[in-house]
Amino acid sequence: MYELKIESSFSAAHHLLHYEGECENQHGHNWKVEVYVKGKELNQSNLLIDFKILKRELNEVLKLLDHKDINTLEEFKDISPSSEVISKFIYNKLKEIIPDISRVSVWETEKACASYFEE
Repeated sequence: MYELKIESSFSAAHHLLHYEGECENQHGHNWKVEVYVKGKELNQSNLLIDFKILKRELNEVLKLLDHKDINTLEEFKDISPSSEVISKFIYNKLKEIIPDISRVSVWETEKACASYFEE
């Protein structure tokens, strides 16, 4: 089994719904995003996937979030855009294009992240 990982980042504002505390107020993060791809088979070049392709597709998804107020985006209407929800959103968008995506982790600080993956 092979596994690749790439990292990228985006900056955006959000606020949590149904939450009591500072995070109920609008605030921003510089999120770090990690994307993992797993697979058993390599292509003719002995690559699981070209890093350039993976980075390009991730950056296209992150353009939907970067420098936005996430709460105002249609995909997050009436839901609390937590790091957990954002990791699932990125995972699902990438999975449409790259079926071997295995996990997406979204770091809202250097010490706190949420990941989404399917069993």
